[in-house]
Amino acid sequence: MPATTPDAPATPFSDLDDYLALPRVAGLAVSPDGSRVVTTIAELNDKRTEYRTAVWELDPAGRRPARRLTRGGRGESAPTFTADGDLLFLSSRPTEDDDEPPTALWRLPAAGGEAFEVLALPGGVDAVRAARAGTTTVVSAGLLPSARTIADERRLRDLRKDNKVTAVLHTGYPVRHWDTDLGPGRPHLLRVPAAGDEPADLTPTPGAALYEADFDVSPDGRFVVTTWQVPAPGAARRSVLMRVDTATGERTVIADEPEADLFAPAIAPDGSAVAYLRETWSTPAKAPRITLCCLRFGHGHAELTGDWDRWPSSVVWSADGTALIVTADQDGRAPLFRVDPDTGSVTQLTFDDFAYTDVCAAPGGVLFALRSSYAAPPHPVRIDPDGAVTALPGVDLPALPGTLTELTATAPDGARVRSWLVLPQRTDPAPLLLWIHGGPLSSWNCWSWRWNPWLLAARGYAVLLPDPGLSTGYGQDFVQRGWGAWGAAPYQDLMAATDAACADPRIDADRTAAMGGSFGGYMANWVAGHTDRFRAIVTHASLWALDQFGATTDGAYYWAREMTAEMAAANSPHRHVAEIRTPMLVIHGDKDYRVPIGEALRLWYELLTASGLPADEDGTSPHQFLYFPSEHHWVLSPQHAKIWYQVVTAFLDRHVLGRDTTLPETLG
Repeated sequence: MPATTPDAPATPFSDLDDYLALPRVAGLAVSPDGSRVVTTIAELNDKRTEYRTAVWELDPAGRRPARRLTRGGRGESAPTFTADGDLLFLSSRPTEDDDEPPTALWRLPAAGGEAFEVLALPGGVDAVRAARAGTTTVVSAGLLPSARTIADERRLRDLRKDNKVTAVLHTGYPVRHWDTDLGPGRPHLLRVPAAGDEPADLTPTPGAALYEADFDVSPDGRFVVTTWQVPAPGAARRSVLMRVDTATGERTVIADEPEADLFAPAIAPDGSAVAYLRETWSTPAKAPRITLCCLRFGHGHAELTGDWDRWPSSVVWSADGTALIVTADQDGRAPLFRVDPDTGSVTQLTFDDFAYTDVCAAPGGVLFALRSSYAAPPHPVRIDPDGAVTALPGVDLPALPGTLTELTATAPDGARVRSWLVLPQRTDPAPLLLWIHGGPLSSWNCWSWRWNPWLLAARGYAVLLPDPGLSTGYGQDFVQRGWGAWGAAPYQDLMAATDAACADPRIDADRTAAMGGSFGGYMANWVAGHTDRFRAIVTHASLWALDQFGATTDGAYYWAREMTAEMAAANSPHRHVAEIRTPMLVIHGDKDYRVPIGEALRLWYELLTASGLPADEDGTSPHQFLYFPSEHHWVLSPQHAKIWYQVVTAFLDRHVLGRDTTLPETLG
């Protein structure tokens, strides 16, 4: 996909193959003494059909280049350190007897030598946590409900495999999640055994309680605190916090709120307390709210950030236990904040234009994290106690084919609406693409490999990334003003942001298009039925008929709390199909369980039969439908992500620029 703008510099964004080959950093782990830091780096395989991830060691001082530690043919993930400095990780490593074994737990000794397998289970290992001062290691793994031993588990899985049985009998909700069919295995927490022993099941007969579990191991390894899902009215689930003794498996509910979900437990370095996040249940009239809480064992709970108008998104303790370090969306960024665990006072620690994730605390008040923005993909950094941030050598950050600036607009109700604006390097006014983020409780504040505006900037487009009503990082009132009224304030905010961008002399206001995925796809559909100002609209994984969507999404109980039937009808894009006169590109993956394929199928049929641009008598239409039978909500396979961009840019080029672009041969 070569750039079409003569002045555009040669960057990896000028060619899709170069872009897809960029290495991708994810995750971070720090040894208990702070002397070692590791991350994972994913690189494209030789066939260019998937990414293989390896563990790399970083120099905590930021002077030496990164050093690769693992080289398994199928990659490694989820690194974590033991108290004595050994490195644990997950990997699936083929053998002569099995070329696709389940993921197992491996250990790389700090003293040197080869990595060795610690624990292999028939259903694989999903997650691992290690005590920071003790010898206890706990994993999450799926076990079949009727299996009584690991040997029995292996027999039953072989029985299903040999007979090609995929059926699952459910007795409760949910039955699938995002892109995963749940069951027949149920997640358990297991204590990793001494060599030769079977793992100890800490959570026998958990049912569906540990799906999507967050868990932490106490520093001395004596107990685990985990999220634990319990049934709620209307086939709903809610998350409480459970304390599990690692010696006996004794379980105790330690935090339980009937109309809130509790998650992200983080145990204090001395084991005396657990911090966690609390999300209140929404109602059709009231948006949810996320706050930071702390339970001191024997002393009760405290909500620490009830007066802070931000939503904490992650929490870790400082190494000395005197502070809680949280991240939170804020004004198009996601800084680090320090929260006093006694008073709840909040102090901002970073003030740059980045979003921070994967925060790890080290002795001496040092923090390590990943940070990214729309100007840089995720990369590891060290944050010193004085606030100085040092980038750690890992992968080179790519040059960008343009510039990033901020834009502020005023909505009809007077609200401030801010955006990022990506501008290509060209001398004449650029055509504008309005990109609408998903969520909707989200923000355009960090790098995205899937929705990357620089690929379009390399083709000469400007890309507008607004945060309309419902976006996070602007306070509770900004979320509330769009709650239950998706077609009102959020739509008006998007149009105000577009007006402000079009007033910029660097933008060609006559050549514009709108794009969005998930909730952004919903908004793209709504935009299509309410304005003709755009020349083309791309709608990906989008909600179309809200009455149909509500009961078919993977978390229908959440949707039932968000809108009444009357609200859903008033905000459903399908009711305005007759007003659509803009060519639309519909994109959907069949394995999308969050926004099921039925939304796209109905949208496609109604575009062809009931829109203002129906199909011709011969069946041809200006609308197009890009369908991925094997993909889900995000379309992640490199070969399919490439086709996604090729089809999208060809569609935009035709309708926005008035020129035809050849479609890829791989479409057949």
